[in-house]
This record gives sequence, C-alpha cells and structure tokens, in this order.
Amino acid sequence: MEKTSRTASFAPACRVLSAALVLACGISGLARAESLVERENRGLVEIITGGSDLTSIQMAQDLAAILDDGATRRILPVIGRGSTQNLLDLRALRGIDIGVIQTDVLDAARKQRAVPAVENSISYIAKLYNEELHVLAPASVHDIAELDGKKVNFASTAAITGPAVFDLLKVKPVPVSEDPVTALQKLKSGEISAVVYLAGKPSSLFGGLANQAGLHFLSVPLKPELASAYIPARLTAEDYPNLVPADAPVDTVAVGAVLVVAGLQPGTERYRNVANFVDAFFTQFPRFQEASRHPKWQEVNLAAELPGWKRFPPAEEWLKRNAIASAAPLSEKDLREIFAKFLDERTRLSGGKALSASEKNAMFDQFQRWQKSQAR
Repeated sequence: MEKTSRTASFAPACRVLSAALVLACGISGLARAESLVERENRGLVEIITGGSDLTSIQMAQDLAAILDDGATRRILPVIGRGSTQNLLDLRALRGIDIGVIQTDVLDAARKQRAVPAVENSISYIAKLYNEELHVLAPASVHDIAELDGKKVNFASTAAITGPAVFDLLKVKPVPVSEDPVTALQKLKSGEISAVVYLAGKPSSLFGGLANQAGLHFLSVPLKPELASAYIPARLTAEDYPNLVPADAPVDTVAVGAVLVVAGLQPGTERYRNVANFVDAFFTQFPRFQEASRHPKWQEVNLAAELPGWKRFPPAEEWLKRNAIASAAPLSEKDLREIFAKFLDERTRLSGGKALSASEKNAMFDQFQRWQKSQAR
C-alpha cells in the first residue's frame, strides 16, 4: 500500500516536471526565434527601384554589395513598377524606406497633388544620375514629328517624361502601354511606330539590337520649351555602337534620378537604420566610382542640391561635417561662350537651323540652372 501511494503521488509530480520542461523548451525556442528575427532585421533598409529600369536596379545592387556588411547593415533592393508607383509605395507600403524617383515625377506629383503634401512627407538623400530619353523607330521614320497620329509605346519608365516631351514638341501620338520587351517585338513587326524608353545609357534593353534590324534612335530637338524643363543629352556610338553611327550622335533630353526617403519618424529604428545607411554610403562613396561598378556612378555628386525639396537631415549633417565645398563658379561671360559653342556644335552635327541670339539667351537660363544643380 505504501509503494502504491508513493507511485500515485510521484505521477503528478512527473507531469508537472514534464510540463515545466516543455514550457522551458518552448520559451528557449521562442527566444531563439526572436534572436533570429532581430539578427536578420538588424540595420535593414529596403530600397525600391524602377520596374524595367535596369540602371536603378544595378545601382541598388551596387549599394547592397558595398554597404551590406552582414552584421550591422542589410540592404534589400526591391523591384518596383516605375517612379510614379514607387512614390506611392514609398508613402504607403510597410517597410519601404528609400526609393529611386525621377525628378519630373516628383515635380508632377507636387503640381498635380497626386500625393497629398508630398514635399512635406518625403526628403532626399542625394541626386544620382541622369536618365536619357530613347526614342526608337524604324529607319523609315526620319523625324519625331512624323510620329504625330502614330502608335507610340511609352514604357513605364517614360510614363511621365515621354508624353510631357511630346506635348512640348506639339506632337500628338496615339499612346500605347506595353512592357519594353513586348513593345520592341511590336515595333519590329510594324504594329507600333516607336518605343519611348527612359533609362541611364547605355541601356541593356537595346544591347541586342543592330542597325541591320532597320531601327534607329530619333533625335529629340532641344527647343526652348524643352530646355526650360529638361537637361540636354546625347546618345553616341560609344553608348550604342550598333545603333548610332560614329559621326552622327543623336541629341535627346534627360531627367535626373534621386534617392528619396520615406517620411520616417526621428528616433525610430527605421530612421536610425537609414541614417546609418547614409553615413556608410557617403563615407564609402569612392568605392562606387571604381571601374567595376555601374558607369552612372561617375555622374553622382553627393553635394548637388534638389531645389524645392528638403534633404534628409542625417545626409545634410554629414555634408556639413565633411565640408563638401563647391568649386568657384565660372563668370557669366565664360559660361555664355561655352554654351554658345555647345549650341553651335550641336547645330553643325545635326544639320539644324542656327539659333538666334534671343533663343540662345533663353536656353542659357536653363543651362545656368542645370550648371548650378550639378556644381561640385
């Protein structure tokens, strides 16, 4: 009887001990899981890039390759749907900290109020590179004006810039919206008359094309209306050896791409993570301009300002601490001479009509704004 009683009293004790062990194991497993979550999210910064714009994707990959140290920082590129959607995602999606946005998309959002109080809800880290407008058409099309009334594909990257440029040129095509690869196929088959694409040159989208395919880039004439809104640019044989003749570069326009930050609350973990990212990015910036990285890094000037927009405070503070100074500006007389030579050379190469003095002066105002924005 005594042995039976001891056995009976021992059983509940075992059950209690077993439950305690199970609970302890569960707590230990939970602790390990929490440790894993904390470790994988330590210093996490998510960067959303253009959907089909391989330039922004490759540059985001460079950011991850150089800055992601596996311990204090993790950079996670996210492929987006283009600058317009990226701007909305930056405001609405959980976890998206930084986005690559085109400057004209920012300006359009502010003017059209597509994103309420956008100038107060985001800030910028730095201006990045310029994205050139590519207008690809069959050899039978000689001038962009010939696209009036024709089907023209505006890829997602050019959804804002393309129609705006055509509108300023008073050319009214029939807009089509296909992904770039499908658009190229339709261009070759004759279903559409041109593909308009915005990307940093050289774009890999056109890498497999050759002039034997009967395609070429159309010049975008730098009229005063365009010069007041866009940056002069040029596509050369060095950029596209199979599409541009060595002695006939193609004039076009470009728009800037900017690294923009969501409206993060100071003192939060995400804010600290982005501040840490900025410090590492700016400090290690010379590594991004090495030959092994994307050539567009050569265009980046960390100190360049974006008029009308606020810089992310940790980025502004880093620049002040490290005293990145601008070079002494050229005199207005020197700038006018340089600009006049620039215009004369372009006119000679393109065979266009020489500009009058008043037209040159109007375009010089735009050149001055561009020069100041790019000042080092």
